[in-house]
Amino acid sequence: MRKKISIIIPVLNESGDINNTIEHLNGLITSTNVPAEIIVVDGDPQGKTIAVLRDKNTITTTSKTGRASQMNKGAALATGKIFLFLHADTRLPDEGLNLIIDSCDGKTAKAGAFDLSIASERKVFRLIETMANVRSHLTGIPYGDQGLFFHADYFRALGGFADIPIMEDVEIMRRMKKREDKIVFLKDTVQTSPRRWQKEGVWKCTLRNWSLVSLFVAGVKPQKLAKFYRIHEAG
Repeated sequence: MRKKISIIIPVLNESGDINNTIEHLNGLITSTNVPAEIIVVDGDPQGKTIAVLRDKNTITTTSKTGRASQMNKGAALATGKIFLFLHADTRLPDEGLNLIIDSCDGKTAKAGAFDLSIASERKVFRLIETMANVRSHLTGIPYGDQGLFFHADYFRALGGFADIPIMEDVEIMRRMKKREDKIVFLKDTVQTSPRRWQKEGVWKCTLRNWSLVSLFVAGVKPQKLAKFYRIHEAG
């Protein structure tokens, strides 16, 4: 029997696109015949995003705002052998679910991620994709928008994501590296929306992200980085 995947999606103000995301995932689940469940965790206590969901089979809950808290809440409800943490604006490749199952056995490979692509025809995004993928392979640290997945027992043994307001994806991968546990990189790409770069400006967004990671690795506390992020996002 194939391992069941729990797809955990943290959301906040995603009512405009969440149904498209769920429909896409359900299509992949049907076409690949992979046993899976979808869990959507809303960071809005009023649950404005989950209120618009049309799929009645999707498991929904609310949590305090913050991807780490939301993803840990989803993991606590999950029953799969593998946890996939997926951003609401990210799409898996056609064989993504099968690739995850085949690569993450919990013994040789404890966790993994996909390479990144951006859903835009603009040539500048090809450069950003290349830089992101080279960086993640060289450092061994993928980001959350690359579709992070973990063997469930291993994720629980790690204690889940650290309860920090930002950089939870980098922090958990750095913990894995310190333990010398294997992270798999799948060459098939997830496709993420270009909306962040379009909203903030391509290079402003890219440089800000690099700055945040560099400061975090240098020891700046995530609470200070979260303030820096909000200031630059608003600016």
